[in-house]
Amino acid sequence: MTADKEPKSAFEIAMERIRAKDRAAGIDAPKTLTDKQKQQIAELRAEGKAKLAELEIFRGGKIAEAAGDPEKLAQVEEHYRIDRERIQSRMETEIGKVKG
Repeated sequence: MTADKEPKSAFEIAMERIRAKDRAAGIDAPKTLTDKQKQQIAELRAEGKAKLAELEIFRGGKIAEAAGDPEKLAQVEEHYRIDRERIQSRMETEIGKVKG
């Protein structure tokens, strides 16, 4: 050990081993995002959040319409769940495209 190098911590040694295994398995290290990519991702998330808020408002109206009818209420909740998953999935897909 030289005087200018500090001894490695157990964490640093473990991370080096993980990186070596990843390189051997052909897994690339995570890439850093550009400022433009970060901005695009932030815009996509803001858009997704707005769509989810709109869906929540729409759901409130549908719940009021279905009041007293358990079948309709269950149907409203099911549609809400499906639409929410669809919005989130599309948002994540678009973010994945930006990340490349």
